[in-house]
Amino acid sequence: MIMRLAISFVSAALVLAALAAQPAIAADTPNPVADAKAFQKFFTNKFPQLKPEDFANGPYSMNEDLHRQWEEKEQFPPYEFALETGKQMFATPFKNGKTYGDCFPNQGIGIRQDYPYFDEREGKVITLELALNRCREANGELPFSYVKDEMASLTAYMAFTSRGKPFDIKIPDDPRALEAYQKGKEYFYTRRGQLNFSCATCHVQEPGERIRAEILAPALGILNAMPIYRSEWSGMGTISRRFTTCNSQIRGVPLSPQDEEYRDLEYYLSYVSNGLPISGPGARP
Repeated sequence: MIMRLAISFVSAALVLAALAAQPAIAADTPNPVADAKAFQKFFTNKFPQLKPEDFANGPYSMNEDLHRQWEEKEQFPPYEFALETGKQMFATPFKNGKTYGDCFPNQGIGIRQDYPYFDEREGKVITLELALNRCREANGELPFSYVKDEMASLTAYMAFTSRGKPFDIKIPDDPRALEAYQKGKEYFYTRRGQLNFSCATCHVQEPGERIRAEILAPALGILNAMPIYRSEWSGMGTISRRFTTCNSQIRGVPLSPQDEEYRDLEYYLSYVSNGLPISGPGARP
């Protein structure tokens, strides 16, 4: 399976590159709008039976059996405990009397689709996880681990309040923002680790296929359902946990959670999924 994935990815990469080609634009000039259009077209061509919004359900959109499993899970969602915990945490005041809502637009409700964003003052990508810990620190609280239950619960609740709202990630007219986007794209397609895989090896070429017990999700919409409950974790996982786990699975060295490269990767993957609805929190095998 691994050998077949590595070989077959070459053809997929060529197809995606061809779709993204824009004759009027130099090959080395980033063009996020064209990228997103080509990215979404690649997947809708690969799975013509699906609507674009179906990809927000990850591997459960791939066939009827998997979709039926998802419908059954949603009757008694395994992430429900995290959702309730996150709601309570979000409403509980800090020691100074303020709450998470005081740190965000619209009191933090229904804003998940706007993250990550590029902060022009700092010149860096700000993710929802990073913003939550900055909120805590600004109010005299210790930051949470980016890969543990507290952060997963908070982001689960915030995602739930945005369910159905389409990703609306902006790239401002700032060369640093374009550079961050491009770095995220390069990270996605760069091979690494002992298996010499890139993120795209699994999530562009083989969505719906299995590696061991894992069903590979399509890259399109892959972050829309985050955070997720995974059976193999027996618990919730944040975007940070998913990125570090993926690096480990290809026998690479994971970066620190919320490393700038991971935030740029999140920026890229979110942008190319613009227009797809937030479906988080989600559940995966």
